Amino acid sequence: MEISDALDFVRANHRGVLITYGPGGRIQSSPVVASVDDAGRLAISSRETAYKVKNLVRDPRAAYCGFQDGFFGAWVQVDGPVEVVLLPETMEPLVDLYRSIAGEHADWDDYRAAMEREQRVVIRVRAERAGPSKAG
Repeated sequence: MEISDALDFVRANHRGVLITYGPGGRIQSSPVVASVDDAGRLAISSRETAYKVKNLVRDPRAAYCGFQDGFFGAWVQVDGPVEVVLLPETMEPLVDLYRSIAGEHADWDDYRAAMEREQRVVIRVRAERAGPSKAG
């Protein structure tokens, strides 16, 4: 599968599972919603205090498996290096991410205040590989 095709799938299907690497190399899975930013990176919102973020700060690689709302059917996996963007730099990327998934917010000031309270970050995955390329 071409990376561009996988990213198009994520733009249209936001549910998935993010895989990070915990201490000692153990795998940690987290259900997330994702989209694709203007630079073509997978974008995911999380809290700075979440284990997945701590894992990514220590080991900045991840895999993401995205699927349709109905779960069964088409799916994609993308993986690559990760960047975690902290507040205050991440505020506008958080707004962009929200818009790409849910559209306009009823009160952007309230949204921004909630992002600060929750210590939100944006996880960016630069897709280096995508699949599946064969059916099973």
